[in-house]
Amino acid sequence: MRRTTPPRTHSTDRTGSAGRTGRPRSAEADRAILGACRAALVELGWGKLTMGDVATRAGVAKTTLYRRWANKNELVVDAVAVLFDQLELPDRGGLRADIEGVVLQFAGLLERPETQTALMAVIAESTHDGPLHDRIRSAIVDRQKRLVLLGRERAQARGELPADITGPEGEAAAARSVDLIFDVIAGAVVHRALVSGEPVDADWARDFTTLLVSGLTALAPGP
Repeated sequence: MRRTTPPRTHSTDRTGSAGRTGRPRSAEADRAILGACRAALVELGWGKLTMGDVATRAGVAKTTLYRRWANKNELVVDAVAVLFDQLELPDRGGLRADIEGVVLQFAGLLERPETQTALMAVIAESTHDGPLHDRIRSAIVDRQKRLVLLGRERAQARGELPADITGPEGEAAAARSVDLIFDVIAGAVVHRALVSGEPVDADWARDFTTLLVSGLTALAPGP
């Protein structure tokens, strides 16, 4: 898979473009800039948002932004990515509880106006912008697959899921499984919350988890 930026390995290096040089990055300035970007996006929308707007709101020079991000696309994606980095997967003692917990946590994040506006804006823009699409994948999608990896490992350790087969074929199968689980959970929650506009509450999370874990027959009506 082609990446437009290298993987991030430290919390203070999750923004900006590779290869930039100059004074050390300020985490405080980064937080102010990314927060200002989300606020400006909610108020102005994608089309009217400019780097100058963000710089003014954040109280920094526009050159400060361009030392960190080459353009608006990069800045907005990173502003969204740090929101998703807040998602966690505490051990709730079982696979079903883990899934229900992360579904509700994800839905709560999507209820925030800045998340809704920013996420929908970058997804829409990425449909005709290949580099932006790749940045979304590397900065948001690939990073958040950490939750699926952690959840699978815990479930396998508990004996709730079978262990992965060793060797290249087993690794490939495990990677496909992680991709599919992520796509199903993220796709269902985003569609429910942002497309259908229906609530993602505890009842829905429970039914969705039953479907995911047990399959369609588990939701079949009884006699």
